[in-house]
Amino acid sequence: MGAITLKNVRKTFGETEVIPGVDLTIEDGEFVVFVGPSGCGKSTLLRLIAGLEDVTSGQILIDGRDVTGEAPARRGLAMVFQSYALYPHMSVRRNIAFPLKMAGMPQAEQEKRVARAADILNLGPYLDRRPGQLSGGQRQRVAIGRAIVREPSAFLFDEPLSNLDAALRVNMRVEISELHNNLKTTMVYVTHDQVEAMTMADKIVVLRAGRIEQVGSPLELYHKPVNQFVAGFIGSPNMNFLGGATAARRGAHVIGIRPEDWVISRTEGRVKGKVTVAEHLGSDTYLHITLEDGNHIVARSPGEFPVTVGEELFLTGAEGRIYKFDEQGLAV
Repeated sequence: MGAITLKNVRKTFGETEVIPGVDLTIEDGEFVVFVGPSGCGKSTLLRLIAGLEDVTSGQILIDGRDVTGEAPARRGLAMVFQSYALYPHMSVRRNIAFPLKMAGMPQAEQEKRVARAADILNLGPYLDRRPGQLSGGQRQRVAIGRAIVREPSAFLFDEPLSNLDAALRVNMRVEISELHNNLKTTMVYVTHDQVEAMTMADKIVVLRAGRIEQVGSPLELYHKPVNQFVAGFIGSPNMNFLGGATAARRGAHVIGIRPEDWVISRTEGRVKGKVTVAEHLGSDTYLHITLEDGNHIVARSPGEFPVTVGEELFLTGAEGRIYKFDEQGLAV
């Protein structure tokens, strides 16, 4: 079991309040991602759950048990950090088994758990190597294996892929998702990368300045953002925002249109602009366009869209796909 409940959890450092009061329920077996810009408090919130930071006020419950004042080792959680923190002089086998050895577990049970973790993570051929003989992705798998053998009630991941190159990040994203599907254990994952959040999460928690802006499934946040901040943070490339007369005509202070929701034409449309950059990716073409009113937008065209820099194009927001926000940035 790995249900986690936060009740009005606050954290201050001196006079600075970084978590002003969070209420959140993470169901047993969920994959929950904390996402937000740098400094939004997502890693601090994870460390509070882990017990690595003291709660200023409020309660943290794991499976209904109040663990607010308990040491990290008594919470039944396992944390995987951005840095692998492996012992370079130890083999992979000994690195994975280390927390079990420190807990005084019998050797036979240690070997059983290490073998199971190695099988899950495809580390069998590397058990007798040292970390220096492994790739970055393999080292991160060893760090995850060290967490798996503890058989925790929940895994806590603090930006575990940040040190990997782009291709490895994609591979490890898939591997961690498969791990969750196999283990069915609660996972709480911190990232600033909204693509990771969208592709991995059952539930996303969007944070800003220590406050929760919205909680929901990836597609709920994508299609029904509660405010302009969430709308702009979820989705890649970011949503385009237009103000002035363009928004006023639709009864809004600001309207938002995602890059894929522009209808692009060479002959007619609601707005006109000039192409400043064209990114040809094969599967898609991203057009960076400066509109006549000075606004800069990004429009996506599926497949190859032949265009020259400086060419004028017409654009129209797809009906039913235009988001409206009031002066406070709330969705209307």
